Amino acid sequence: MGADADVLRVGNCSGFYGDRFGAMEEMLTGGGLDVLTGDYLAELTMLILGRDRLKDPSRGYAKTFLRQLETGLGLAKERGVRIVVNAGGLNPAGLADAVRELSERAGVPAAVAHVEGDDVLARGPSGDAAGGWGEGVLTANAYLGGGGIAECLRAGADVVVTGRVTDAALVSGAAAAHFGWADDDWDALAGAVIAGHVLECGAQATGGNYAFFAQEGIDVTRPGFPLAEIARDGSSVITKHPGTGGAVTPGTVTAQLLYETAGARYAGPDVTARLDTVRLSEDGTDRVRIDGVRGEAPPPELKVGLTRMGGWRNEVTFVLTGLDIEVKAALVRRQLEAQLSGPGVRRPAEVSWTLARTDHADAPVQEEASALLRLTVRDPDEAAVGRAVSGAAIELALASFPGFHVTAPPGKGSPYGVFEAAWEDAASVPHVAVLPGAERVDVPPPPKTQRLEPVEEPPLPEPLPDPLPEAYGRPRRTPLGALAGARSGDKGGSANVGVWVRTDEAWRWLVHALTVDEICHLLPEIRHLTVTRHVLPDLRALNFTVDGLLGEGVASQARFDPQAKALGEWLRSRMTDIPEGLLP
Repeated sequence: MGADADVLRVGNCSGFYGDRFGAMEEMLTGGGLDVLTGDYLAELTMLILGRDRLKDPSRGYAKTFLRQLETGLGLAKERGVRIVVNAGGLNPAGLADAVRELSERAGVPAAVAHVEGDDVLARGPSGDAAGGWGEGVLTANAYLGGGGIAECLRAGADVVVTGRVTDAALVSGAAAAHFGWADDDWDALAGAVIAGHVLECGAQATGGNYAFFAQEGIDVTRPGFPLAEIARDGSSVITKHPGTGGAVTPGTVTAQLLYETAGARYAGPDVTARLDTVRLSEDGTDRVRIDGVRGEAPPPELKVGLTRMGGWRNEVTFVLTGLDIEVKAALVRRQLEAQLSGPGVRRPAEVSWTLARTDHADAPVQEEASALLRLTVRDPDEAAVGRAVSGAAIELALASFPGFHVTAPPGKGSPYGVFEAAWEDAASVPHVAVLPGAERVDVPPPPKTQRLEPVEEPPLPEPLPDPLPEAYGRPRRTPLGALAGARSGDKGGSANVGVWVRTDEAWRWLVHALTVDEICHLLPEIRHLTVTRHVLPDLRALNFTVDGLLGEGVASQARFDPQAKALGEWLRSRMTDIPEGLLP
């Protein structure tokens, strides 16, 4: 596979279901590739696909991929590029059949294979009867590794469709097939997993959502998608096609390495990669080398993502303008609370209020003079959050605070979902590669496993001198983001915030200044939650996990920012004392 036996060029064309539609064609025509991957699945996506499957059992896969393939399949065949995607979702066999139909219709012969076994809804935990996952579970999918992908590629597949594999497995499976790695080539596999993690979110590795895009002058109007040049030992160079937008720098790669990760051990079904061994170095313009990655045997259990319908929710956002914001908010709350708890009315199971003080004094624009008061209600019964809430809100239109209006007309309740994680013995979960000729190959579990153990905090660099020498300047009250970058995201109900700096001296300051107590001080919303700090010295980075911030996951919409995408940017905006000499 590929023209160069010692280097495999793997690109990415999708970071989520709904990513840039033209990215597949851009990646296939923009430069040389051996394999093109696409990640279409996320926790919320599985819930969406589960609801699709309820309506039509033949669906349950990412339909966008098929539309992309209408032009992409021919381009890939012409250029000798093989396609590996997890767009199969809940129905990889169905998508594989649809790809074969497309191949015949387009007159582009293609060997199509798929990977299955991840859907464990019917078998229940540890092989129990269906329903054993709990009441109302809509989807239950184990996170498989790259072994099935490797089997399909070795058998000559041009297109490999999977269900719920880990995002990085799309890349590591292709690399294992190309280089013939054994199942216990832990270091090589770990290196490919790290490359896969960098690629999986598409343009986030090339400047998208990058904290320092303005400071570093990166044009992210239309960033290109990333690719990895993977070597036989698992090391890689992250880059992008020539002439595409964005940039690949140690900073953009660091940001993506910190995204949705936690401690030093990054566990997967094939290998546990040690994030504390990752080394980054510039290898030319828009080229960042990743090497030194060490791997360990994976844990004995696979993560199983469960989604279910959680109930019904409704939301009303009142706009409070001008003077007496707090008094106006209190009035609305009194009025609505009385309505929701009145005679013959069943109060919703959950009622929450948040007041966002977006208003400014003496504002020259009306919107800048306005604050937002958000009422959110949840209940298992649709009727409890529908007309009972929206009607009560609208009835206040002429009988409440001056300037009464809302951001949108209140409507009926809408369903919300819940994500949960369970764990299954890896040896008990089927992992099957269905080859282009329909032969079924069972993929064995890893030859060795080891339970995850916390990594001891590494030795910290010496703190800056106290008192500071004159060369460091005086402490200046300034946003943390003047010095530090951040990237944040979600994992179920928890959030992570990765924070990094770009110089050794700044690292000496950050690692001692940004403690758990300090981040809780800077982000008051997380003070009541469990926060864990992980230290990654080679990346000059700290990674914080915040348990429970996101309730029952993104689909439950428990928070204003339900995936914690902007949590890091909020942290960067908070004021702290930084020595002037460290500031750029």
